[in-house]
Formats: sequence, C-alpha cells, structure tokens
Amino acid sequence: MLALSRKKNEALVINNNVEVTILEIKGDQVKVGITAPKEVPVYRKEVYLQIQEANKTAFESENLDVLKDLF
Repeated sequence: MLALSRKKNEALVINNNVEVTILEIKGDQVKVGITAPKEVPVYRKEVYLQIQEANKTAFESENLDVLKDLF
C-alpha cells in the first residue's frame, strides 16, 4: 500500500486517467473527489463488497440449478 499525505485541493493521479482530489477536511472526515473515465467503475468499498457477495450468491445458486438438472 502506498500512503500519501495530501492537503485540501491537492490531488494524485492513478494510471494516467484517474484523478483523486481532496475536496474538504472536517475533523476526522475527508471528502474526496474522483475523476475517471466512464468505463472505470468507482465504488465505495462496502458497496463493492456487497456487489461481490451478490454475484457470488447468484453464481452459486445458478450452478446448483445446473446440477439439479443433471439428476
């Protein structure tokens, strides 16, 4: 993991096409702005994990249906 220090209105660039800017700092909260191409999905981690779990559940139930059809 790369750890960086940034101040308000400072940014960092990832892979030449994603820019992360610190918009606001209030106490222990930091507001971050992300500029990325439309084809690059950007999720909060908790939402990303929910999507992954839903995909895993759907995949498993689909595979069970395929197995049931075999018998």
